Amino acid sequence: MSLDVPTALLERAEAGPVDDAEFVACVRDSLPYAWRVITEAVSDLRRDGGEFADHAVPPPSEAERGQLLRALASDAIRGGLERHFGVKLAFQNCHRVAAFTPAAVDGQAYRDFISPRGQLLNQSPELRDC
Repeated sequence: MSLDVPTALLERAEAGPVDDAEFVACVRDSLPYAWRVITEAVSDLRRDGGEFADHAVPPPSEAERGQLLRALASDAIRGGLERHFGVKLAFQNCHRVAAFTPAAVDGQAYRDFISPRGQLLNQSPELRDC
């Protein structure tokens, strides 16, 4: 299961659309490692400026790796996080997450990050089974 959904939020979802803030809070509470990684990348982006900031430290355990995979593999979760933080997220190798400014999405740095070449250059033997 990706998220630990409080009963009240599940009941609201069964009745109709839910508020983005409630959804993002559920993500934050359910996937704390993923939340921390993305928050740090966004904080670095805002602090340092530039087009993007990334987090490239392998997760400490399979549980944390799973959180990151669940957060970024779900269109709804990724989209909610992107709207919440006002960034575009990109993902490589189950540990490398980048936060891009919306303006950078049409730029070379973003295209390089999401390219097949970028993926190939981010490979290493210790990450083969991630």
